[in-house]
Amino acid sequence: MKHWLQLLAALTLVLLLAACGTGEDSEEQESGDTGNNEEEAAPEEENAELVVGASNVPHAEILEFASDKLAEEGIDLEIETFNDYIVPNQALAEGELDANYFQHIPYFEGQVEENDYDFVNAGGVHIEPIGVYSQEYDSLDDLPEGAEVIMSSSVTDHGRILMMLEDEGLITLKEGAGINATIEDVEENPKDLQFRDDVEAATLPQAYQNGEGDAVLINSNYALDAGLSPREDTIAIEDEENNPYVNIIAVRSEDEDKEEIQTLLDVLHSEEVTEFIEEEYDGAVVPATGEGAEVPAEEDTSQEDEENNEE
Repeated sequence: MKHWLQLLAALTLVLLLAACGTGEDSEEQESGDTGNNEEEAAPEEENAELVVGASNVPHAEILEFASDKLAEEGIDLEIETFNDYIVPNQALAEGELDANYFQHIPYFEGQVEENDYDFVNAGGVHIEPIGVYSQEYDSLDDLPEGAEVIMSSSVTDHGRILMMLEDEGLITLKEGAGINATIEDVEENPKDLQFRDDVEAATLPQAYQNGEGDAVLINSNYALDAGLSPREDTIAIEDEENNPYVNIIAVRSEDEDKEEIQTLLDVLHSEEVTEFIEEEYDGAVVPATGEGAEVPAEEDTSQEDEENNEE
C-alpha cells in the first residue's frame, strides 16, 4: 500500500508541473511577448528638421503657410525671422541656418562676390515690385523741380530703381547702364531730382510716414510689414514682367542637392502656395511661377513668325 501511495504522489507532482508549464506558455501567447514582435513594433521615423531664415513679410508668412504641407512630406520647418539684409547670409555661412529666403538675385550675387560666400541659388519663389510713395503728390508727373527722392542705401537696388524712373520718363541713363546703374549714370534729369540714398531699406516706410522727401521708393516686403498697400498707396509701381529681381532660396553649395531643400522648393512652387501668394497679397507679391512673372517663351515668337510667313 505504501508503494502505491508513493507512486500516486509522484504522478500527481508530474501533472502539476505540466499544468504550470502550459499556463506560462498560454500567457506568453496571449500577451504576444516574443522577440519577433519586438522587431515588428519598431518606432516610427521622425521628421527631418529644416531651419530657414526669412524676412517677416512676405517670406516668413509664405513659409508658415507651407509648413503644414512640408510636415506631410516629412519635414518639420523652423522659421528664423530677420529684419535686415546682412545677418541672414552670415547665419547661413556659419551653419546656423539650412537656407535663407529674403533676397533677390542681383543682391545675392553681389553678396556672394563681396563676402566670398560658398552659396548657390536653389530656386526662385516670388517677385516684390518696388513702389513709389508720396505724402504730397498723386503721380510722378506731379513731382516738382528739385524734388527729393529717397531710396534704399543698398546699391544693388539702385539700378532697379533708376531703370524704373527711366521707364516712367523722369530720367535718362547712360547707354548700357542697365541693372548695375548708379546715380552717377543719370545722364538726363529734366526735373533736377535730388536723390538721397542713405536710408536703410527696412526704415524706408518710417521715412515715408514721417513725411521725409517728396517721393520714397520702398520694397514691397517692408511696405507690407508697415501696413502699406503696394497696390493702393503707391503713385507708381515697378512692372513685374520679365523682372530679374526674383526672391530666392539660398543655400550652401554642399546642400544644393539635399532632399529636404528640393522638397522645400517643390512645396513653394506648388499650386496651393502659388494661390496663397496671389490671394493674400493681391499683386503686391507675384509668384515666380505665376502669370506675369515668366519670361515669354522664345517658341511663341517663332510660331507667330511661321504663321506670318504662311500668310
